Amino acid sequence: MTDTPAFDAERALRLAHETFDIEAKALLGLKARQGESFGHAVRVMLECRGRVVVMGMGKSGHVGRKIAATLASTGTPAMFVHPAEASHGDLGMVTSVDVVLAISNSGEVDELAAILPALKRVGVKLVAMTGRPDSTLAQHADIVLSSAVDQEACPMNLAPTASTTAQMALGDALAVALLDARGFRVEDFARSHPGGALGRKLLTHVRDLMRTGDALPRVAAETAFTDMMREMGTKGLGAAVIVDAQDRVRGIFTDGDLRRCIEQGQDLRGLKAGEVMHTRPRTIRPEALAVEAADLMEEARITLVLVVDEGGLLVGAVNSNDLMRAKVI
Repeated sequence: MTDTPAFDAERALRLAHETFDIEAKALLGLKARQGESFGHAVRVMLECRGRVVVMGMGKSGHVGRKIAATLASTGTPAMFVHPAEASHGDLGMVTSVDVVLAISNSGEVDELAAILPALKRVGVKLVAMTGRPDSTLAQHADIVLSSAVDQEACPMNLAPTASTTAQMALGDALAVALLDARGFRVEDFARSHPGGALGRKLLTHVRDLMRTGDALPRVAAETAFTDMMREMGTKGLGAAVIVDAQDRVRGIFTDGDLRRCIEQGQDLRGLKAGEVMHTRPRTIRPEALAVEAADLMEEARITLVLVVDEGGLLVGAVNSNDLMRAKVI
């Protein structure tokens, strides 16, 4: 290895631009190379009663792991099996109801070639993603998807660059076609990602976050204003809910209402809760998504929503702090 030459920032930027151009050209070429075999591959994976087992060595293996993860998260059961490990026992993970997606740019990787006869004996459908349709891998496959590229982005045309970009894009295309064919919805994606932001927004309901029972500041319409303020201060929600004897919501009084009354110079000491309450509070059902409560708050420019059942009875309350703690907003 020779001494490292002096760094040339302009050359680095030029090579970056050339890399983008070469890989963009590779993707456009990939589009032109896809035909009936792509549809056949999607149908085989769609009808698979087991899993899509993705295999690949080296850089193709890294791409394969990502493709398996993308398939699994978009409704197609999938896993990655390392070809070298497969020949030492992991081949037992593959069953006759699976589909194998084998990835190799050259199609001549020894570790893959060694297990091809065994895969055929198992009886799986074999889909090959390769840059050489005349390779050993392609000849053993039931379906061949071309991931060929004219050149790598590497200046020496050696390091897998454009070829791995093509493999990644082809894997994404399979996943997108499959999720569309399955009727995969946003809700399905959320169930696969319960720990992510989308999962929290689509899987968290108002009932999961709302304050209930003694945590709710509730008073009757006849309650003295000073007693209502004491209830508000004790419960710390910044509001008091005015209810009737059956716990049906009649109104609400908030910190904002208090500020406006003071600004107007009202003498509040002799008033009752029913005389100062806002009679049309915003409400939501407990089975609603928490993100719907957030949207309601934003639309009405409020920080608290009352939760009522189908009969209009108070069952809870949720405020913006509750939503922020749950990372819904």
